[in-house]
Amino acid sequence: MKIMLITKFEQAFYKIQKAHNILFITHQRPDGDAISSTCLMIELAKHLKKQFVAFCSDKLNDNNFSFLPNVENITDNINSNIFKNFDLIIALDCGNLKRTGMAEKLKNKELNQFIIEFDHHPKVDNYSDLEIRLPEASSTTEVLYNLLKINNIKITKNIANCVLTGILTDTSNFLHQNTSEKAINIASEMLMYGARMPQIIKNTLYNKNLPDIKLLSKALDDLTINKKYNFAFSILTLKDIHKANVTDDIYNAITGFLSNLHGVKAILLLREEKNKVRGSLRSVYPGVDVSKLANLLGGGGHAKASGFVMENCGIKKIENKWSIISN
Repeated sequence: MKIMLITKFEQAFYKIQKAHNILFITHQRPDGDAISSTCLMIELAKHLKKQFVAFCSDKLNDNNFSFLPNVENITDNINSNIFKNFDLIIALDCGNLKRTGMAEKLKNKELNQFIIEFDHHPKVDNYSDLEIRLPEASSTTEVLYNLLKINNIKITKNIANCVLTGILTDTSNFLHQNTSEKAINIASEMLMYGARMPQIIKNTLYNKNLPDIKLLSKALDDLTINKKYNFAFSILTLKDIHKANVTDDIYNAITGFLSNLHGVKAILLLREEKNKVRGSLRSVYPGVDVSKLANLLGGGGHAKASGFVMENCGIKKIENKWSIISN
């Protein structure tokens, strides 16, 4: 690892040690890596006896991640009046400022708060004072692993579970192209520290209920391939989703499953919500970077897994063709 990067990790830990009141923040609709990264940093803050608040603007699905330490300390409600009390803000897995749910607050430099960003997504926004971004890393928990090792921070069983959960969920249990030799070696090391891989897989992979499976079936029924661009897509309307009554976690599972489709260059899952449309893009095709399309539509993510949100619109079928219409 380059000396400049090592220095950044050392500076980050110095800032954490000197801070009095820390805000941890991760992205909306958090995945396993986002939640695990936040839980890991809470564990570190508790060890250092720091005052902190951990914030995620969306309510977590506690059933799936209740096995993680400190998940109960993550709140989706923060009093704006206490924001000025934080002397350090740490953004986790949040390359896109919009996805924090606190874009305006983080842009407000009048409060003179130091912002550290740990991430492995391609850069979208420039908002941090200290940016530690490793696009080659499998997950943000892998980035945080470097923070731990460089600063000789003891890896406990709780921390090991967090690191391994982030790696497993962001590599889809070592199936995605971001699975590297280093990620596998770190995962193996976490097992030696006591991480419980069977429990993690049970809660993050084998956690689908009947409504989830039925919605997956709906997405498969409506799967279409645009032969001109060799691009596959599926649509889930608001009616489909309300009828199924599913958990948010199923959407990652659906896009992951659709990405197994042989021969296509990329897949898109569009799902309608109240007054908005969300898109999830996946690709395993060499040379295809779906994050470029996501960025054009106001989103972001990885080259092989990205997403976006389109506000004030809906989905409607007109003359047997799907259209996104303004509300």
